[in-house]
Amino acid sequence: MSWPNLQVLQLIVLVGQTGSLSQAATACGMAQPNASRAILQLERRLNQNILLRSHSGSRLSKTGALIAQWAEPLLRAGTEFNAAVASLQSDIANNLEIMASQTVAECYAPGWLTKFQVKNPGVNVQMSVHNSSQIMSRVLEGDTRLGIIESPHLDERLASLMLGHDQLVLVVAASHPWARRRSPISLKKLANTPLVLREEGSGTREVLELALGSEHVAPAIVASSNSVVLANVAAGAGPTVMSRRAVAGAIKVGVVTEVGLESRQLFSRPIRAVWPLETPPRGPAASFLRAICADAASGS
Repeated sequence: MSWPNLQVLQLIVLVGQTGSLSQAATACGMAQPNASRAILQLERRLNQNILLRSHSGSRLSKTGALIAQWAEPLLRAGTEFNAAVASLQSDIANNLEIMASQTVAECYAPGWLTKFQVKNPGVNVQMSVHNSSQIMSRVLEGDTRLGIIESPHLDERLASLMLGHDQLVLVVAASHPWARRRSPISLKKLANTPLVLREEGSGTREVLELALGSEHVAPAIVASSNSVVLANVAAGAGPTVMSRRAVAGAIKVGVVTEVGLESRQLFSRPIRAVWPLETPPRGPAASFLRAICADAASGS
């Protein structure tokens, strides 16, 4: 059996309330001939009279009264459904939800979001922080409409937009022997040194492992945040490779020291916005990405 036509059901309910097919049709936004035709089609389909027609007007038959009674909860549900769908559109128009990788959240997003909110003061921004691998999975699962990652790998089921590049640098504690070294560290030496690393799935670690290949020793310490990695490096636990932006403050005050690294070009990574192929960014998400690209183009 096919689904009921809610407009026809509304028409029947209104005939019962007004005692007039003409008034009911007007209330439904239908021309009276179309309203009459719609009810006749339903009567033929049911082989039942829904309206009792006379020169003085129309009223519901017993069957029509039953249909009107049964239709009311359906019409209420339809109204609730329309309101819910409208709220989704309102959410899209007034909310910006982003999942950002840790380096992006700490070093890039604050500037982007500040400029965006100056021009879009009515938009509520919610940003959650995950590693790049987790973000790609969550975007594909529909948990968010927009992710920003700094991974060299991209899931082929995602569309992306390049937002910039992030340079990784090698840093050690000020007391580490490498801090006084003048020549750059080779990839081989780095691969044979226990490092303080981010967890698997982070964009930082993916870039490092891609540069070093499979021949590298186990890490000295694995931590799930940039701040914990940096604290362990400063305490002398070992070297690390991190975003230059993430360690700039610590280098400036002498907590850690940057060390030269061979094949520096291998340690540059893309910053990309990602979303499912079939659902491109809309509303504030699209405006946010346009603002980032405009800033990049202007050099600000």
